[in-house]
Amino acid sequence: MINLGNQNTQRWLAVGLLATVILTIVFVVIVPVVNKSLELRDQKNNLVFRLQQYERILAKKGGVIANMNALKEQNQARGLLNSQATGALASAEVQEFIKKAIVEAGGQLSSTQALPVNTKNDFSRITVSVRMTGNSEVLRTVLYKIETSTPLIIINQLDIRPMRGVRNRTTRQIEASNELNVNFQAVSFMRKQPK
Repeated sequence: MINLGNQNTQRWLAVGLLATVILTIVFVVIVPVVNKSLELRDQKNNLVFRLQQYERILAKKGGVIANMNALKEQNQARGLLNSQATGALASAEVQEFIKKAIVEAGGQLSSTQALPVNTKNDFSRITVSVRMTGNSEVLRTVLYKIETSTPLIIINQLDIRPMRGVRNRTTRQIEASNELNVNFQAVSFMRKQPK
């Protein structure tokens, strides 16, 4: 005699055991494999996207280089950079230009001093320290000539002080002076010279 209740219980236990084994295999083997494949697919898509970006950038390389060369030629044609062979010659040229500008404007040049050439990246910075005297109109004219010069000269560290007036001998009062003491640095640039 066969016990049907016991057989049904065994069948359900067998089905439950089989389901447990199948779920264990799914969660231990299949789910991690599927997750890893999804992760790898996402990484592949990201890498493909980056590769396409780099290919687009590389495709534009020729145009960018052509634009850079055109800009270099344009800047050279404009003459913004000093074209002297050495920093000392460039400094002398700047000093001579400033002296001429001050004299033509009616001012007096007290002194000019070439400061050491400062080189950074591909450019050398030519700096000249200038001391002059003159009235405000002279100063305006000199600054305008310097700022509009070719090659480019930039005014840096401008210091303007009124000159002390002269004492009138009869009234013993100090008469105001229209003259100014002016100190500034004139900065010009040139391409770094090969050593």
